[in-house]
Amino acid sequence: MPSFTSIHLAERPTDAVIAGKTFTSKQQEIPSATSLKDGEVLFQTLYLSLDPAMRGWLNPTRSYIPPVEIGAVMRGSGIGLIIASKSKKFPVGTYASGMCGWSEYAVLHEKHVESLDLPQGAVPTDALGVLGMTGLTAYFGLLEIGQVKAGDFVVVSGAAGATGSVVGQIAKLKGARVLGLAGEDSKVAWLKEELGFDEALNYKDPEFQKKFRAATKGLIDVYFDNVGGEILDLALSRAKPFSRFVMCGAISEYNKKKPQGPKNYMMIISMRIRMQGFVVFDFADKYAEARKQLAQWLSEGKLKRKETVVKGGITKAEEALVGLFEGRNTGKIMVQVADLESVKAKL
Repeated sequence: MPSFTSIHLAERPTDAVIAGKTFTSKQQEIPSATSLKDGEVLFQTLYLSLDPAMRGWLNPTRSYIPPVEIGAVMRGSGIGLIIASKSKKFPVGTYASGMCGWSEYAVLHEKHVESLDLPQGAVPTDALGVLGMTGLTAYFGLLEIGQVKAGDFVVVSGAAGATGSVVGQIAKLKGARVLGLAGEDSKVAWLKEELGFDEALNYKDPEFQKKFRAATKGLIDVYFDNVGGEILDLALSRAKPFSRFVMCGAISEYNKKKPQGPKNYMMIISMRIRMQGFVVFDFADKYAEARKQLAQWLSEGKLKRKETVVKGGITKAEEALVGLFEGRNTGKIMVQVADLESVKAKL
C-alpha cells in the first residue's frame, strides 16, 4: 500500500524549537476511499500554513486552545485537494482548506473543511494569507479591538510579517497614518515603497530608539503588537491618553523560558491605555462579512501581499517554523507540500 509522511510532536521545547528534536516524522498507509465514513473526505495537502501561534500550542499551559499532545500530529491549517469523498458537499477534485495538520494526507469531516471561493485576482494560497486567518486577524484586531478611525496614528510591530503587513494597509484604507517596524532594511523599504506605509523603521538600527521617538512625536493612537518585549515597552512610553493597544502576538517572547511582561506598565494607568488581547476565533460569526471586504480590497488592488514559500515537502515544516522565529520570511510563510499539477494528474 502507498504511504505518506506526517510530522508529530516528539517533545515539548523549553525555549526554541530544535530541528530534528522537537518533532519526528512517521510513515503511514494512505487511507482508502472505502475506509471513509459518511461526511468524510480524504484531503491531500498542497500548502501548509506556518504561524507564530504554533509555538504556543506546544506549551502545556492553559490557553484558548488545548496544547498539542506528545505523539500527536502537529496542528496546522492548509489548502489541498479532495481526492476521495463520502461528502455531498465536497466531491472529488474540490480545492479546499482545513485543519489538516502537518501531514501529506488527512481524513477530515466535512464540517471542518471549506471550499476555496477566490475572488478575481486571488491565488489559492491567499486562502492561507490575506483571505485566511492571517487577514481575518488583521481585520478584526485593527477594526474591532483597535477601533481605528481616520486621522489616527497607528504603529505596527512585526509589520513585514503576514498579519502586520495587512494591518498597516487596512489602517491606510481607513485614513490613518501608519508607522511600521521591521527587522531588515529590505523589509522597511517594502513597507514604504510597495505597501504605502507613511514611515517604517528597522528596530535593529543602533539609532532605533532615537528614531522611534522622533517618528512618534505626535504620540500613538493605536499600537498593533505582534512582537512584545522591549519594543512594546517603548511604545507604551509614546502612547496618547486613551490610546488602544491591540495585543495580537509576542513573537519575541515565545521561545523564552521566562517571557518578559511590560516593564512600563505604569503608563497604562497614567495614560488610561486600553490594552486588550484577542483571538481571531472570537469573531467567527463575522468571518463572512470580513472575507467579503478583504476580497473586494484584494480584487481592487488595494491590498498587496508577499509570500515566502518553503519548498521540499512536509519534512521542511519544522525548518520553516524555525525560520519564522528567526525572521527569514517577508509576508506569509508556508510550506509547499505537493505540486498541484502532479496531484491533478493522478485524479
